[in-house]
Amino acid sequence: LGLWMVDLGYYDPWRKAGPDLHKSIGLVLLGVMVLRVLWRFVSPPPPTLQSYSRMTRIGAKFGHGFLYLALFAVMIAGYLISTADGVGIPVFGLFEVPALVSGLPDQADTAGAIHLYLAWALVIFSGLHALAALKHHFIDRDATLTRMLGRKA
Repeated sequence: LGLWMVDLGYYDPWRKAGPDLHKSIGLVLLGVMVLRVLWRFVSPPPPTLQSYSRMTRIGAKFGHGFLYLALFAVMIAGYLISTADGVGIPVFGLFEVPALVSGLPDQADTAGAIHLYLAWALVIFSGLHALAALKHHFIDRDATLTRMLGRKA
């Protein structure tokens, strides 16, 4: 949606609706991520499998940490782009998230660059994460993928 909407022409009927939808989805996902982190404290993930090497354990910790930090950072950067001019963000026309931070030097441009590059990093890293899960399932033949899907090993 983000890549599609930036190429919309001035007279395209989606010129306003596309970004509004993108922002609304982003803010809802930010709320879901906050709930996810809270849930992780209430219900921590199962311990790593004993068959994992030390490097696999370190890689998993780093990878999950990166995914969480990058997801929050990309959504905060999107918020900073949208609120750079001091106007709040309507969420599906139901309520508005106020502009708490605005007027920073080059706020929209800097946050826009961060948003773009982190979004691509997340796409690439998520693909690698999926490939790693498939490797565990089909090559290592361990219970990683079934555990990720919430099933008992």
